[in-house]
Amino acid sequence: MSSKAFQLRFLERAALAAALTLGCALPLPALAAGPSASAPSLHGLPNYPVPPAQRAQAELTAQTGVPLSELAPNAPAKYTVKRGDTLWSISGLYLRKPWNWPKLWGMNLEQIRNPHWIFPGQVLYLDKTNGRATLRLASEEGSAGIPTVDLKPEVRSSAESMSGIPTLPPGLIEPFLTRPLIVEPDTLQASPRIVALPRGHTIAGTGDHVYVRGNLAKHTRFQVYRPAKPLVDPQTHKVIAYQADYLGVASMIERPAGPDAVSMFRIDGAEREIGVGDRLIAVPPREYLNYTPHAPEKPISGDIVAIQGDMSIAAKDSVVALNRGAADGIERGDVLALWHYSRRIVDVTAPGKPEITLPDRRIGLMMVFRTFQHVSYALILSADEPVAVADRFTQP
Repeated sequence: MSSKAFQLRFLERAALAAALTLGCALPLPALAAGPSASAPSLHGLPNYPVPPAQRAQAELTAQTGVPLSELAPNAPAKYTVKRGDTLWSISGLYLRKPWNWPKLWGMNLEQIRNPHWIFPGQVLYLDKTNGRATLRLASEEGSAGIPTVDLKPEVRSSAESMSGIPTLPPGLIEPFLTRPLIVEPDTLQASPRIVALPRGHTIAGTGDHVYVRGNLAKHTRFQVYRPAKPLVDPQTHKVIAYQADYLGVASMIERPAGPDAVSMFRIDGAEREIGVGDRLIAVPPREYLNYTPHAPEKPISGDIVAIQGDMSIAAKDSVVALNRGAADGIERGDVLALWHYSRRIVDVTAPGKPEITLPDRRIGLMMVFRTFQHVSYALILSADEPVAVADRFTQP
């Protein structure tokens, strides 16, 4: 077997090992898949499609390059991808508008056939010719963009080094991907509920048995939550959803027959005390989550209705809830601009101290990473000033 073939074979196995180690869910994919259905794929890793508009943007850029006016002011001539990098951070190094990542990909579409596979150790070179910019890819070892791996006993660490860069920092959003965050009114009414605890118990914890009523369908494993703060749309003043306090997980150990039967559950893990009236929701299946940053396809605006953690203000890397969701056209990966609303003040510098209106001010960017019907969650990517509930958002 040739040295290059051996290197490719090891890369495939290492990437698969990394995916299996991480439960085939994290780290999050870096980019959407390459333009060709016949592009090579690593066994065991998904080959995500690219939305047609983004693919067209990348292919156009591949032919023409990017105007120098669209480059970030300090775009580096050479950059080595390192562990901890994200698609957003690398796009921000090169582009004034990081959500135009297909242009970054299109600057080197020929070499980066599948942008999922951008790895630490690869080197990006920026070429500027005739007022246009293109990228080329190489590795520090000169192996045509594929980082060389020393075959040492540390197989786990080598596999992990083959993990492609994620779109967002995984540690910031992992807890929000598989737990119930939002419960909409109709879901709340239909959720199974805990009706009794073991004799003599006022709360339940790990290992305790509890009694549940409600429609369990065919599910046997559930997350336990407690409806908490209602989220009120500031425009309609209606409750659009309830934030859910995650309490733990439980599994069914006895399901009697009959629609009104009481089922017995065991609490498999509890992060907080569990009691009568707490609700159950089926554990969602694991899935690959593909984040492709992009501007919304149509104009959108709305308000921040909550800041995760019951904080009064948010900043970079905070998670916020929005009063727009899938029903409003919000998609995972949407990049949104953050604004302070205009406000009225008294101009104490003018005769008569008249009231004046300060203009709206754009203060940052955020990216949607999870959507519900009427609510979505976003990670704040940048913020010049503290962000508060009732601050608004628009397309960038």
